[in-house]
Amino acid sequence: MDAKTGSIEGCPFGGSGEMRSLFGRTNRDWWPDQLQLDILTTEGRSADPMGDDFDYAEAFNALDYKALKQDLTDLMTDSQPWWPADYGHYGPFFIRMAWHAAGTYRTGDGRGGASSGQQRFAPLNSWPDNGNLDKARRLLWPIKQKYGKHISWADLFILTGNVAIESMGGPVFGFGGGRADVYEPETTYWGTEEEWVDEGVETRIIPDEGKALENPLAAIQMGLIYVNPEGPGGNPHDPEGMARDMRETFARMAMNDEETVALTAGGHAFGKCHGAKPSDTFGGAPEGEHLHRMGFGWLTDPEEIEKGHITTSGIEGPWTPNPTQWGNDYFRLLFKYEYELTQSPAGANQWTPIDPEEADMAPDARDPNKKVPTIMTTADMALKRDPEYRKISERFRDDQAALDDAFARAWFKLCHRDMGPKVRYLGPEVPEEDLIWQDPTPAGTEPSGSAVSDFKAKVLDSGLSISELVKAAWASASTYRNSDHRGGANGARVRLAPQKDWAVNDPDELSKVLSKLDELRGELSMADAIVLAGAAAIEKAAKDGGHDVSVDVTTGRGDAGDEHTDAESFEPLEPFADGFRNYLKTKASVKTEDMLIDRAHLLGLSIPEMTALVGGMRALGAVSTHAKHGNSIGVLTDRPGTLSNDFFVNLLEMGTVWEVVDESGDEEFVGKCRIKGDEKWRATRTDLVFGSNSQLRAVAETYAEKGGEERMVRDFVKAWTKVMDADRFDLRCAKYHK
Repeated sequence: MDAKTGSIEGCPFGGSGEMRSLFGRTNRDWWPDQLQLDILTTEGRSADPMGDDFDYAEAFNALDYKALKQDLTDLMTDSQPWWPADYGHYGPFFIRMAWHAAGTYRTGDGRGGASSGQQRFAPLNSWPDNGNLDKARRLLWPIKQKYGKHISWADLFILTGNVAIESMGGPVFGFGGGRADVYEPETTYWGTEEEWVDEGVETRIIPDEGKALENPLAAIQMGLIYVNPEGPGGNPHDPEGMARDMRETFARMAMNDEETVALTAGGHAFGKCHGAKPSDTFGGAPEGEHLHRMGFGWLTDPEEIEKGHITTSGIEGPWTPNPTQWGNDYFRLLFKYEYELTQSPAGANQWTPIDPEEADMAPDARDPNKKVPTIMTTADMALKRDPEYRKISERFRDDQAALDDAFARAWFKLCHRDMGPKVRYLGPEVPEEDLIWQDPTPAGTEPSGSAVSDFKAKVLDSGLSISELVKAAWASASTYRNSDHRGGANGARVRLAPQKDWAVNDPDELSKVLSKLDELRGELSMADAIVLAGAAAIEKAAKDGGHDVSVDVTTGRGDAGDEHTDAESFEPLEPFADGFRNYLKTKASVKTEDMLIDRAHLLGLSIPEMTALVGGMRALGAVSTHAKHGNSIGVLTDRPGTLSNDFFVNLLEMGTVWEVVDESGDEEFVGKCRIKGDEKWRATRTDLVFGSNSQLRAVAETYAEKGGEERMVRDFVKAWTKVMDADRFDLRCAKYHK
């Protein structure tokens, strides 16, 4: 077990070793009576009411940004009787809303985050950690209604958080818009637990039992954004465990120790925790509530709301004596007082200062004439108890400017980490500074047509094989993740650490190919050269199969250097399995074919695109030499290097019977002649699924039938080009920055 990644030999889907679903618990598992709309989004029908021709970036650029910010500022102190603002200011409430929208991001697969406004949908709208945020979103509805298509919910969540900070005197680094809404829940693996955190589910890290946090998860318990604020599994007497949980979960969300401390202290400079009464005295989460609640959940009783009898985390009280004013009271109180363990009215564990001075007490959230003691959570206490966190906390306590800058930058990173390259950011408040976590790439130059033609001719005469050229291009481009828009061919980071050393990329072979391309490229960038070489190889392979095709390449990519690359942050992008290259590091707790689907989803591929790419890659012999099964397995053709439909023809051929290779643990199969019994082919689960799964077989049959080869070659080239260009935001977004 890898203690850092929480996986078996780095597997992103660690677990008990038993086969399980890649997607864990679904909304239907949590809410069996939920209205099922899936039937209306099958057969290619979209749930998006805006239509394919809607350009959100164009709509955002027409937004009256200044007026929107003023409306949001006015809302902060426009307390509504149906949900009164604590201390007369909604700022802390909206900061929590924005934080929890962005805080689901995790580096393991790039999923989560604020980019599509998923907080509106199950399961996130009903997570215990998101309690009562349904009210925050309804408070925003009049503003969303006013500005319509010009501001997405996803952008509005984050911009509102920024305005909230500014309205309370806090520091803000900037804001980038461009998050287009989706209109249905995204399929994301949130875990397999059958209970929420407040129903007794155990923590996901138990070192004494050898249990680490499973990848790609980042939250410590089901239904949490980060950690349990009461302590590991609710235990307030485990300070080492509390710091461990915080360090692990924040690292999984791309934050280091300094950013963790700054975010915790900065966020807790505002507002309060809510634990006025036991949670079982209130209603259920929105997704399971009665129809007439109109999407509201948890607390809906007007009398209880008016009294401030609100319970969310179960912890009760503010952190500072000035809950709507930015400052350094958080650290001042944390170090000024000794704290004792107490319980909130809801029964939650929390820490209260011993003998606090009246000046260090806070006003009541509903009655400014009443004073109440401040509190700290067990998570807050970790900033004092853990030696590394304490050093940072003491520095911030003594240097307000350092805290201001660190919080502003960490908040900006939290809210923009899943947006991808900076060129995707829109609006007048995009910071000029390039940040290393944005994966900056120097601008490229457009090569001449003659330079491209000369280079492609040299490549085909270089002695490099079709499979070597195709694999190098795929290794460069297929790192792209549609989840957080990281990776891809632009920048040619495949020649830098850590990507150049990934086993899936066959490092020795890759080094040879890149060295030769560098020798031949002339005025071309390496990024363009790698993609063009792959295109030349495919055109040659198609011609050898009797098909005259042209593989479009949008040149002008730039080359990143080590100074543009945070190597450590790219480590989570390493594939544990890549079904397109028939690569599997070792047997996992999910089916290998599930991991192919996961990778296709991250590449933004459809079923036909995925199928055509797999078949084409096999025909081209573009499988990993470092795969557990060897470098010919799955290449079901006698003419590797020729772009053909041989993979599908031979896979579906009725004269072949497939058997498990005993020592493979049902990962490797041998195809034998049904009559003679002699071996014909070797294949993996990823190969055979295109014959065993009825839906995939239906697509494979269209490529294997008479006339199907031309269709397959055409679809392969189109899907290949899509992957090669997946990260070309420098081209797609250029028109929005004129």
